[in-house]
Amino acid sequence: MKVIILNGSPKANGNTATALHEVERILLQQGIETEWIHVGHLQIPGSVACNRCWNTGICKFGDIVNEISQKMLEADGLLIGSSVYFASPNGTLLSLLDRLFYSNLHTDWCMKVGASVSIARRGGATATMDVLNKYFLKTNMPVVPSQYWSIAHGTAPGEVINDEEGMQTMRQLGLNMAFLIKSIRLGMEQFGSPKIQEELTETHFIR
Repeated sequence: MKVIILNGSPKANGNTATALHEVERILLQQGIETEWIHVGHLQIPGSVACNRCWNTGICKFGDIVNEISQKMLEADGLLIGSSVYFASPNGTLLSLLDRLFYSNLHTDWCMKVGASVSIARRGGATATMDVLNKYFLKTNMPVVPSQYWSIAHGTAPGEVINDEEGMQTMRQLGLNMAFLIKSIRLGMEQFGSPKIQEELTETHFIR
């Protein structure tokens, strides 16, 4: 069992990384393998709406988005972390996620588990978490809960450790994520996938 971890902060070792590492520590304790990918510092273009990936499942830019797509084929879960920018995730991360999820709309990610972490100096963390979770909800991916919204606060690197409730929330997030991955694995083996076996229906309101 494996979780892909995306650090969407430009800082490799900032507060977002610290919080993600706390979740990762619990996942490893629970026997879940992890793979860490730092993306927040990269130059990642946004979608240009060419729709080429709609049929191929491969983004035309041929960058890290396609690399992550391949890794997700074997993964059981995706953990995403972001610092807060004007009450929203880092723009670089959003560009990556738009292309990653859109290019995989025809890929079966059903019941792969999704979790998000957002870190703020003060405000905007829940709004950021909400944006990140919507990618999972569109893709048949169960969203991992915790004892509180999966946010923590800090400004200077490492300061987030002083948010004791935030760090405890990260640990509970890790436990819940591991439990869901294990439970879904058992459920899929016994009951199969719950994904609807019908051709996708799309309703367009304006023609």
